[in-house]
Amino acid sequence: MIEDMQNIAVFPHMRRLRRRLSTLCLCAIFSAALAACASDEVVYVERPVEAIYNKAMDRLLGGDAELAAIDFDEVERQHPYSVWARKSQLMAAYSHYLVNNYDDAIFTAQRFLQLHPGNRDAPYAYYLIAISYYEQITDIGREQKITEQALDALREVVDRYPASEYARDAGLKIDLARDHLAGKEMEIGRYYLDRGHFGAAINRFSYVVKFYETTSHVPEALHRLTEAYLSLGVDAEAKNTASVLGYNYPGSEWYQDSYAILTGKDLRLENAEVQPWYSRMWKSVF
Repeated sequence: MIEDMQNIAVFPHMRRLRRRLSTLCLCAIFSAALAACASDEVVYVERPVEAIYNKAMDRLLGGDAELAAIDFDEVERQHPYSVWARKSQLMAAYSHYLVNNYDDAIFTAQRFLQLHPGNRDAPYAYYLIAISYYEQITDIGREQKITEQALDALREVVDRYPASEYARDAGLKIDLARDHLAGKEMEIGRYYLDRGHFGAAINRFSYVVKFYETTSHVPEALHRLTEAYLSLGVDAEAKNTASVLGYNYPGSEWYQDSYAILTGKDLRLENAEVQPWYSRMWKSVF
């Protein structure tokens, strides 16, 4: 009987002991798992700045610009006040650009300019920003904010460093960007013209003639203006516009089309020796 009482008294104690042991085992297992995870993390090891930079250059020259950008960023992270850090910032921006990470390229180049505005490589940083915008220009069927950003950045290169090696290329890209913006205006103008919104179409085509006068879209803009004025019954204005088109672009197909809708004749079949009517009209209009 006494032995039975002892067993009854021991059992609760044994159950509590087992629960305690189970808890300790679970904690040990959890701690081991955490240790295993920690062992998989990259251990921070400070390396000589030349070693990191040279490794980044090797990766860049080897065609792995994405990893090169990471190493160039590491130079600045580990050695932020060294000469190599300044070089690495610009090289990181260039590496991002090579793999079409344009946002990172722009951000890194802008940061370089904020920290080192008077650096001798500043012209290249501005140019890198500009071409990173420029290469994102989409077709004229889409919104053209990026084209305007590219145009502003390209102009900054030309305005700040007109004698630099980057200014000439930036100037050429400015012309192409402006032509692209003019093309967008033409697309909208044609949309209005096709739907009979002649006033809105005239505003768009006039804008192209006035503000994008050096682009390839001006001859068509003048012809579309002629069409719109005729559709509104403003024949005199249509003739005036066609005369400007003929004076400036006498050999263009757009002038031939304007001549046809104004006279009902095909200019291509007219005698080439006959003085065109636009040459007489030009003097009276201008």
